[in-house]
Amino acid sequence: MKCAVVRGAAVSRNAGRFGAFLTFLEAIKFSHTVFALPFALTGALLAARGMPETIQLLWIIAAMVGARTMAMGLNRLIDADIDAANPRTRSRALPAGELGKGTVAVCVCISAALFLAAARQLNPLCFRLAPAVIFVLAFYSYCKRFTALSHLVLGFCLAGAPVGAWIAIRGGVEQTPLVLGLAVLLWVAGFDILYALKDMEFDRASGLHSIPAWLGVRGSLWVARFFHLAALGLLAYLSIPAELGVVYLAGVALAGILMTYEHWIVRDGDLTRLDAAFFTMNGYISIAVFVFTLLEMEI
Repeated sequence: MKCAVVRGAAVSRNAGRFGAFLTFLEAIKFSHTVFALPFALTGALLAARGMPETIQLLWIIAAMVGARTMAMGLNRLIDADIDAANPRTRSRALPAGELGKGTVAVCVCISAALFLAAARQLNPLCFRLAPAVIFVLAFYSYCKRFTALSHLVLGFCLAGAPVGAWIAIRGGVEQTPLVLGLAVLLWVAGFDILYALKDMEFDRASGLHSIPAWLGVRGSLWVARFFHLAALGLLAYLSIPAELGVVYLAGVALAGILMTYEHWIVRDGDLTRLDAAFFTMNGYISIAVFVFTLLEMEI
C-alpha cells in the first residue's frame, strides 16, 4: 500500500512538471516558431543550393527552436510586470500565476543551452557569434522602454534566422543571405507594428514606446505597408544574386497576395480581425517563400 502511494505521488509530480512545461510552451506561443523557421530553412536551401545534409538541417532547427524559445521566455520574464498591468496580457500564464518565474527561468536556461550546443555542432563561426545573438535577443525585450524602433529590433532578431542558417552551411556571409535577412527584418517589423496597434492606448498611458503610440493608427498602417512593400521588393531582387527563376518568383507573388490580404483585413484601422492577420497570414507567407524556393531548387 505504501509503495502504491509513493508511486502515485511520483506520477503526480511528473504530471505536474509536464503540465508546467506545456503551459510554458503555450505562454511563449511555441507554435509560432513557424514564422521564422521557414526563412531559416530558406537560407539553408540557398546556401546548400538544395536540401542540406540531414545532420546540418537538424542542428539548424535545434538552434532555431532553442534561440526562439529562450528569447520568448526572457521576454515573458522581463515584461512580467508590464503584462500584469495590461488588460490584454494579464491573463498570460506568468502574471496569472499559472507559471512561476523560476520555472520560466529554468526553461530559458535549457533553451539557451540547446542553442549554444547546436551552434557548436554547426561550425566555429556560429559558436563564436552565439553569445552576441543571445545578447541581442535579450536586449529586444527592453527596447519598448526607450525607443519606438523596437519593431525593427525584433525584425533584426528574426533576420538572424536565414543569415545564421547560411553561415551554418557556408561558414561565412555573402550578399544573398543579407538580402534575405533584410527582407525578413522589414516583414517582421511590419507585422509587429500591426500587432502593436492592440496596445496603442496602453503604451501611451504607460510611457512605453511603439510606432502606434507615436504615429497613431493611420500612420502605423502606412509605415507597415511601406515595410511590407520594401520586403517584397527585396524578396524579388533576391532572385538575382541567388540565381532563382520563375518558380521562386511565383512564391514571392503569392507572398505579396497574402500580405495584401493581411493589410486589407486591418484597413481603416479595423482591429477586430487582427489576430487572423497576424497569426494566420504570416505563417502562410514564410511557408510560401520556403516551399517555392524548395520547388525552384528541385526543378
